[in-house]
Amino acid sequence: MTRTPLPAFYDDLDAAFAELWRLLSDGVAQARSGFHMPALATCGAEGGPRVRTVVLRAADAAAGTLRFHCDRRSDKAAEILLIPACALVAYDDAAKVQIRVEGRATLHTADAVADAAWTGSRAMSRVCYGSEPGPGTALPAGDAYSLPGEAEAGILGRPHFAAVTVRAERLDFLYLDRRGHRRAGWRRGEAGWQGGWLAP
Repeated sequence: MTRTPLPAFYDDLDAAFAELWRLLSDGVAQARSGFHMPALATCGAEGGPRVRTVVLRAADAAAGTLRFHCDRRSDKAAEILLIPACALVAYDDAAKVQIRVEGRATLHTADAVADAAWTGSRAMSRVCYGSEPGPGTALPAGDAYSLPGEAEAGILGRPHFAAVTVRAERLDFLYLDRRGHRRAGWRRGEAGWQGGWLAP
């Protein structure tokens, strides 16, 4: 029985770091990737953790940042404004890799980052931001909300749209293999990223 060769990053810390960012970048482009929709954790107004799924829209290895979008009327937008510390986690079963990111989020609503993100969004994605009432509002029935048409969404949705950038401060990479798992972690300091192997 032929065994699958171990990946190049298996015992190479620099290669594992590069693979982490490659997988996140693939998650932006490939909807079927396990890294396309990571879970985002924030701190709620009452102090407890809040977790939800977001769609990864950008991963910039050079800057060490990620980007996703949200409705500025949402709880997550308010939570990020109050306490910017956040974490994201995703697992891809095909790659057998889990990636965790801890960092600080910035909400962009009326700046160049938000404008570029809005311009780059598909018309069908913009529709969600024109919904009434806003996310999390109690409804008398499941269908008691409205969505604009794609033509109106550009006008009605933009005031509610926010781009969120996360400046990563800690990274955690876990690869699962029956021959031995590999886990590595990195922290961002003044001199850049410093990392090492961790017990899985």
